[in-house]
Amino acid sequence: MKRIITSLFLAALVATLSAHMSLSAQNKQLVELKTVVIDAGHGGHDPGATNGKIYEKNITLSVAKRLGELIKKNYPSINVIYTRSDDRFVELYKRADIANKNNADLFISIHVNSAGDRSARGHETFVMGQDKNSENFEICRTENSVIVLEDDYSSNYQGFDPGNPESYIIFSLLQNSHLEQSTDFATLVQQYADAGPISNNRGVKQANFIVLWKCTMPAVLIELGFISNANDIRTLTDKAGQQRIAENIFKAFKAYKKSYDTEVIIPASSAPDNITADKPNIQTTAPADGKFGIQILAAKKLLPKDAPELKGWNCRYIKSGRTYKYYVGSYSTKDEAREALPRVRNSFPGAFIINIE
Repeated sequence: MKRIITSLFLAALVATLSAHMSLSAQNKQLVELKTVVIDAGHGGHDPGATNGKIYEKNITLSVAKRLGELIKKNYPSINVIYTRSDDRFVELYKRADIANKNNADLFISIHVNSAGDRSARGHETFVMGQDKNSENFEICRTENSVIVLEDDYSSNYQGFDPGNPESYIIFSLLQNSHLEQSTDFATLVQQYADAGPISNNRGVKQANFIVLWKCTMPAVLIELGFISNANDIRTLTDKAGQQRIAENIFKAFKAYKKSYDTEVIIPASSAPDNITADKPNIQTTAPADGKFGIQILAAKKLLPKDAPELKGWNCRYIKSGRTYKYYVGSYSTKDEAREALPRVRNSFPGAFIINIE
């Protein structure tokens, strides 16, 4: 009899543990970077910047493919998509479309700089945003000017004229909802590029690049170096140099992915009430009770409470400089915020946890 009771007890214990383990497995969710789009600037009848018979389009394609291979080798589960994998012309708006349609988590556009001043050298990384610096505007204008090679470019870009400074007013009406994450990745790119072979760090900058304009995910445009500089061009055209450059960008990608990926545990009974119950939508700068929130977007202007970008969510905002950072929720611990993050990302895929103290 004693043996039967013991057997029954052990069976019940095993069943309980199995059920608990099964529940735990169901409640665990890994939020991770799954898809990256790599954009080799220019191509086909658009050579990009040139120096004699050396074309930007060939350098960008080589580095883009080397970067893609490094990601595939080290992260086989990541979907690596190229906007072009050979020497072809791809319209700027289609490059963003490729990223958006594939629900990319990151967009990396690779370019090479050029300047009339042959002493200009070094690497810099741009994110979408306003910048009145005349030098940055010239770089931006040059990269955007390739749209005139497209058929019916005026219709594709709502009448935008890359050569007319007044056309850039349109960008002041937009906001980059992924500015902070884009800047995080751009900063990593610049940091790892400092190791060389092109080591002059020109910084992270904001500019109105059309190729980044309609991306619905964190996106950067990397200027690898100057095709017009004697030292930079030697590295840019050297296979070993191109490989080192790609490896540096990969290191930045690896560090960014590590911070992006988060394992969260969601209670089976959890619901988004703790986030959405405060409707109707109210925006406030009043301090929240918790220490952590989930940022959904950043804007250069104060959005109305019924702004479509907020999708009906109850939001607060923090003003940082000229940027309004909109967030939802108020959590005492980071673990609580992690539990809510997947639900928020259903509406805002690029959402991430911030400290709101």
